[in-house]
Amino acid sequence: MQTISKKTKADVLLHNDVPVLTYTIHYPSFTSTCSSVTAPAISQFYEIQSRQAEKYCREVLYPQAVENAMYAKDNEFPFHSYEFLSDYDVTYNEDCITSLYTDQYSYLGGAHGNTLRQSQTWDFQTGDQLNLTDFFPDVKALNNTIFQVIKNDISNRMKDAPASYFDDYPHLIRGNFDMNAFFLKPCGLVIYYQQYDIAPYASGIPEFFFPFVDCTEDAASS
Repeated sequence: MQTISKKTKADVLLHNDVPVLTYTIHYPSFTSTCSSVTAPAISQFYEIQSRQAEKYCREVLYPQAVENAMYAKDNEFPFHSYEFLSDYDVTYNEDCITSLYTDQYSYLGGAHGNTLRQSQTWDFQTGDQLNLTDFFPDVKALNNTIFQVIKNDISNRMKDAPASYFDDYPHLIRGNFDMNAFFLKPCGLVIYYQQYDIAPYASGIPEFFFPFVDCTEDAASS
């Protein structure tokens, strides 16, 4: 079993005493009863990710924010401070398996921000990431069954909200499919697509649940 603690990197970056960028980066750190070796290595994975995200904020977003603030001041436009928020959600943590996703939200002064999702599922006995093929070992079934389920699910959703997906979603669900875009939940797994991959911004990050056939009713409700 894994114990998870939250770590945070955060700062408010100024230009001429004006806050132009605020960033908050939450990331997990693990201990585990399954192995004394794998937990520090997996924790290091997220520590490195957090450093990369902080570097991106300070070396890429901050200069952009300063340039935008100076342009707004020179042209007497309102300036909206940039924001970067990264946070994670643990969706499964049982025995030696932990699954989670991280959403990175960026607001760059436009009409709205954008969110990018990444996910990992870990085996703390081996230290390896599990792949979608670990749960769908039959590649042919992966190509046929998964896309058909997603297509049928979207078709049903569009009966209540006709504009919730792009018209060419049957093509997009294949073209934009990412083998790494999944996470576990009790009794199943969720496959997701990024914003704009198959649906408008208002639909957020589309998710599709695939239950495990051997799932018990008690586990499904947990």
